[in-house]
Amino acid sequence: MPPEFRTIRYAVDAHVATITLNRPERKNAIGPEMANELVWALDEARDGVDVRVVVLTGAGNVFSAGGDLGGMSAGGEPLAMKGDFADLLVRLVELGKPTIARVPGPAMGGGCGLVASCTFAIAAESAVLGTPEIKRGLFPFMILAPLARVVPRRELLELILLGEKISAARARELGIVSRVVPDDALDATVADLAKRLAAQSPTAMRLGLRAFHTYAEVPLAESVPKLRDELAAILGTADAQEGLRAFLEKREPNFTGR
Repeated sequence: MPPEFRTIRYAVDAHVATITLNRPERKNAIGPEMANELVWALDEARDGVDVRVVVLTGAGNVFSAGGDLGGMSAGGEPLAMKGDFADLLVRLVELGKPTIARVPGPAMGGGCGLVASCTFAIAAESAVLGTPEIKRGLFPFMILAPLARVVPRRELLELILLGEKISAARARELGIVSRVVPDDALDATVADLAKRLAAQSPTAMRLGLRAFHTYAEVPLAESVPKLRDELAAILGTADAQEGLRAFLEKREPNFTGR
């Protein structure tokens, strides 16, 4: 039996594990507890002999607004700490089973990073994506790693240095999502892909995916922890603190360059 989750939902049907970010009142923003629960859920899916494919999505019409800058609270007892957001990004790539990001709406910041980390990503036409961290005096250090694996260099720099929202169609052009479909066709398209993937050999999937990620380039696990350290450093700057305060106070930030 999977553990009891407070911020996500986990369900298995027909060899497909569906993991749903379930904080719709906060636009499924990803805080430390949710990141930890997602690591738990991915381990559950990895070890589940009945699971061949994982679908990752968000409750409601939002995939995820990104990092939960405002904090969160939930009832009950949290799960023991198993991993943080950096561990989550690595887990997605090293899972050994194909993953599908189902993107019904906005996928910003860390949410965009999760989309880029999945094997496939199918987005509704109305979805928007982006990395707005720069507008808060931050930088998307950790998600830089998965994004750099799918987005051409100069297009990625424009995306992260301007922090502007892009359409699902543009995200498809950049390689962040693999397919864009009409909103009312999203569920059927995701279900069809998951069904076809689940029909393949789990052993071939596991070994093939491991080979793909090992030999395509340097393993993600070597770069993400260093980017986590860079994130820790930038959080101590005056501009980052001002950006976070301005976000919480719902005002425009006044950056000083310090």
